[in-house]
Amino acid sequence: MQLRLLSLCFIILNFLEYIDSQQIPRGRRHRRMHPNVSQGCQGGCATCSDYNGCLTCKPQLFFALVRNGMKQIGVCRPSCPNGYFGIRSPEINKCTKCKADCETCFNKNFCTKCKSGFYKHNGKCLDTCPEGFENNHNMECTSVVHCVVGEWSAWGPCTKRGKTCDIKRGNETRVREILQYPSPRGTPCPPTSETKKCVVKRKKCQDSQDRQRPRGNRDEIKKNKQRRKNGDAPRKQRQRKQERNQREGKRGEGKV
Repeated sequence: MQLRLLSLCFIILNFLEYIDSQQIPRGRRHRRMHPNVSQGCQGGCATCSDYNGCLTCKPQLFFALVRNGMKQIGVCRPSCPNGYFGIRSPEINKCTKCKADCETCFNKNFCTKCKSGFYKHNGKCLDTCPEGFENNHNMECTSVVHCVVGEWSAWGPCTKRGKTCDIKRGNETRVREILQYPSPRGTPCPPTSETKKCVVKRKKCQDSQDRQRPRGNRDEIKKNKQRRKNGDAPRKQRQRKQERNQREGKRGEGKV
């Protein structure tokens, strides 16, 4: 009998406590359930906890969970940290983590910078670049560029040892210009010059024509050059020449 009365009293007390809790204002009940929640937070937090950091953020700020030692705490920032991208909604602006191989991202499916060891291609991080692409120094996959050359020029003059005259056979050359240099994995450039043998009608060089002038003219030219170089001959040389001519004249008279 006493046990039944004790059980009835316990039920009545619990019912009264439930009625009392329903009459407490909603905000007051919230504070009673979370005694560590504070409304006077710093760093952009609207509400915060001594243990968990920010719980909600002020308008326009993003809520993010960051690691602090062995636990994660909430922070409020004007933009999301590296490795996260922001999602805005009427309820909350939150930072969502990028994929594991992505260092920074625009959204879940578009990476703007990959982690070390991965190559970025069309917003994705890959172990190797796909066919037709190659990695550059920025760890990005770019299209392979092949060499492009222009048209051949006309054949040049027929020459031999640098001369174009006084020859019958020689070589002539043509060239073409490189319009696009290749990338490291692109097709290398072909030769840009080409040479072939040639046969031409022999023509005399100007110096050869000078050598064919009459000897008297050549001697006169040589004497004039020597006079201009050394000036007039010394007087003694002229005297010896006159004496030699006189001796030769006397010998001729004796023979007659």
